[in-house]
Amino acid sequence: MQAPGLYVHIPFCLSKCPYCGFYSLTDTSQVDDWLAALRLETDHYKNWTEPFDTLYIGGGTPSVLSCGQIEQLLAHLHDAFAFSPDAEITIEANPADITVELLQVFCQAGINRISIGVQSFNNGILTFLGRRHQAEQAEASVKAARKAGFENISLDLIYGIPGQAMNVWESTLNQAVALSPAHLSCYQLTVEKGTPLATGVAGGGTLLPDEEMQAEFFFRTAARLEDAGYLQYEVSNFALPGRESRHNQKYWDHTPYLGLGPSAHSFTGSERIWNRASVSSYIEELAAGQAPFEGRETLDKNKLRLEALFLGFRTRRGICLDELRVCYGQDLLKEKHEAISRLAAAGFVEISDGFLKPTRRGMAVADSLAMI
Repeated sequence: MQAPGLYVHIPFCLSKCPYCGFYSLTDTSQVDDWLAALRLETDHYKNWTEPFDTLYIGGGTPSVLSCGQIEQLLAHLHDAFAFSPDAEITIEANPADITVELLQVFCQAGINRISIGVQSFNNGILTFLGRRHQAEQAEASVKAARKAGFENISLDLIYGIPGQAMNVWESTLNQAVALSPAHLSCYQLTVEKGTPLATGVAGGGTLLPDEEMQAEFFFRTAARLEDAGYLQYEVSNFALPGRESRHNQKYWDHTPYLGLGPSAHSFTGSERIWNRASVSSYIEELAAGQAPFEGRETLDKNKLRLEALFLGFRTRRGICLDELRVCYGQDLLKEKHEAISRLAAAGFVEISDGFLKPTRRGMAVADSLAMI
């Protein structure tokens, strides 16, 4: 069993992007109270003895915290939990927030991986996405992070945006590659329920690219980054050799992880628990000595098996056929021989070294493959 991971959700942003479905508030007046509540939440897990080998600080926008608040947060987590000596410690940051002082605080606090929310190097696209930064700030933030000593830099990019021409996207990819990040997350714009983007799409005023164009974005992205030496190890994630996100891989291979903060999720190996998506309730319940749980779900063997298929088809590694047989009692090749043969003949999957793997064409329709 791999070591568990720790996730901390920072539920604050200075502004809310119209496409974002993650929980956050633009009112930062409760940050100190939230930090105090987070310290109380760690007390619920004080008996956790196994060291974490990854810590991911996400949001929201973690970089809206002050230098002092970030120092408090990291100091408390290290006091409360054990971490392996080589732990991967990641923080998300908005280019508009990145300063030399902030980067120095990150380094001094032991953060060794930074994920920068670039999204695009085109100012028109950034305006549509409601981002606070300009393209010039994005480029400068990457260079500043490297100068501060960060070798493990990841960039988030978004494609499939209404009105985004292919050459505009390819220009963003080229600029990203020129900065030589260790990792790139390239997400197709998705419509999250309850967001301004969803309202615009439903009303017909915002038109997303059609399926053919979306597929073209996907394939061109993968080809361009592969040419630059990046491995597509998951549908939306590309890395130089050895720079895959160790933390995110835990979500895809059913490794246990602990989530702290409003709306954060935890997974024990057989149970999924999630916190209430409310800063006020989170603070009040923890102050009253209550866990801020919104719900929990016990996953039986069949649910875990289905998740293993769904998640496995999203990764280049694919599905280990022996593990599936031993853990869940399913001989996939025997039970689904005809369907797998059809998918292989059509170029969606391949069998190699005991793994059923999606091809690039298969990764483009990964969710459908899981329905075999």
